[in-house]
This record gives sequence, C-alpha cells and structure tokens, in this order.
Amino acid sequence: MSDITVRTLTEDEWERYRSVRLSALEESPDAFAATLEEERGYDEELWRDRMRRSRRLVAERQGEAVGVASLGRHSENERVAELFGLWVAPTARGTGVASQLVQAGADVARAQRSTHLAYWVSTENGRAVAFASGFGFRPTDSRRPMRVRTSDAEEEIAMVLPLGDDRGVPSL
Repeated sequence: MSDITVRTLTEDEWERYRSVRLSALEESPDAFAATLEEERGYDEELWRDRMRRSRRLVAERQGEAVGVASLGRHSENERVAELFGLWVAPTARGTGVASQLVQAGADVARAQRSTHLAYWVSTENGRAVAFASGFGFRPTDSRRPMRVRTSDAEEEIAMVLPLGDDRGVPSL
C-alpha cells in the first residue's frame, strides 16, 4: 500500500483525468451513468470545466494511474462533500487503493470545512456497503433512483462519514 500515492489533479492535468476516467468507463461500464462513447467525444473545454467543478483525485503507483475518485459539494447541503466516481484498476484492487482514495477525499473535504462526506452506493451492492461501513460511513434514510444505466438495482443509499465532532447525520 505504501507504494501508492494519491494527489489532487489541477485543471491543467485534465488529460490525465480524461485518460483514467476513460479507462474506468471502458473497464467497468456498468458502474457509471455515463458511457465511454459519450465521454470520448467531450472536448478540452468540457474536461476543463469538470476539473473546475469538482476535485479529481488520482491514485498512482510508479507514475501509473491505478484509481480515481471525485469530490464535490452536495447540492442541498453546503456542509456536506460528496465522493463519487470511485474506481480502482483491476491490477490494484485489494491493495488498499480505494481506502486511500476515500481517505484523501475525506482529508480534502475536511480542509474545505465540510462536516460530513457522503457516498452513494447501490442498496444491492453488498461489497460497496461493507467497504463504506468498514471505513466508518453510516447508512442514512436518504435514497434516490440508481443513476447507473445498466444496473438492475432500483436505488442508491446515501452513506455518511462524519469528518469532525458532529457525529449526527445531516439531511441530504
């Protein structure tokens, strides 16, 4: 795990983000709402806009991107950051990369004065729920329809990680 580094990409590294994002869409098309064909067609300005809207975290091993996650603001609660787009390359799964990406996201959110970190997972994805729970996320009453196009699951659950002294669950 120590040979993995996680860092926040800058806007000028949009091509790095594009590359790892397209790899994620190609390798795990069922895990995302967007498609590889859609995002391949995005121009530089759209990728730069995405970089400005949310923080993009990349996990690297010896200069190779092995994971990615994004961090944005929750649309209805400004004190809550939202982790999304988490993906780990098959060669790096089971090595702690996902945990390092989530920890980096929590650190960035805390630095931005967020009180909680939200992470939406399929109610039927036991591995994702177990991963989030093991990290300290707690389930909430918040549900929404699945955004992933090819999923048979009907809804996602918001799981929340307290980032400070406020151990309560915010409304989402």
